[in-house]
Amino acid sequence: MKILVCISHVPDTTSKINFSEDNTKFDSNGVQFVINPYDEFALTRAMWFKEKQGASVTVATVGGSNVEPTLRKALAIGADDAIRIDVEPTDGLLVAKQLSEVVKTEGFNLILTGKESIDYNGGMVPGMMAELLGFNFVNACIGLEVDNNNATVIREIDGGKEVVNCDLPLIAAGQKGMVEEKDLRIPNMRGIMMARKKPLKVVAPSDINGSTSTAKYEKPEAKGACKIVDASNIDELINLLHNEAKVI
Repeated sequence: MKILVCISHVPDTTSKINFSEDNTKFDSNGVQFVINPYDEFALTRAMWFKEKQGASVTVATVGGSNVEPTLRKALAIGADDAIRIDVEPTDGLLVAKQLSEVVKTEGFNLILTGKESIDYNGGMVPGMMAELLGFNFVNACIGLEVDNNNATVIREIDGGKEVVNCDLPLIAAGQKGMVEEKDLRIPNMRGIMMARKKPLKVVAPSDINGSTSTAKYEKPEAKGACKIVDASNIDELINLLHNEAKVI
């Protein structure tokens, strides 16, 4: 089994986010970047297939040289090799096209991703890849087993779970539950040293035409001040809820 894990290079959730150039560009100064958490669940599951079934695991991302530390971390966790597609990821379709070309060239039959990235929360790349490649696709995965060419996928649905059986090739978009959080891996010193020797291939983009562009970013509005109403003043509370908050 030849597995590709698609990795997003995203800001740590504790980072303070700012914008520049009249709020049209994301300001990365001082921002700590990490592997997208949903992708980390997928990578951990891929490592299980490597150790239990002898699968090969490649990680790939779209971006400039600044994303390479994130790929190196994935290599330190245990991936065999990495691919960086050398183009700025301006929108979901561009990313899906670039990754799909890698799949076609390298012949992967199981593609694991997160269900979305935590920066833009588009949730579109895995489904677009499936359409471009003609692969089976299951979203919101919380369980995955593969027996020869057959996959059994458990996905989360409203109010419960759904078990899906399908053949490879398959794109499975994972989330929390694909593996237990306690099973997520932290690179050890041996893994970090070995990652320096593992191949990281940089490939040219096949098509750099995106379909959308960012016009402007806006931060959420600041929360209003909290008003304290005396517990005995029910009339004032009703007045505020009705006339100001407009919830009754």
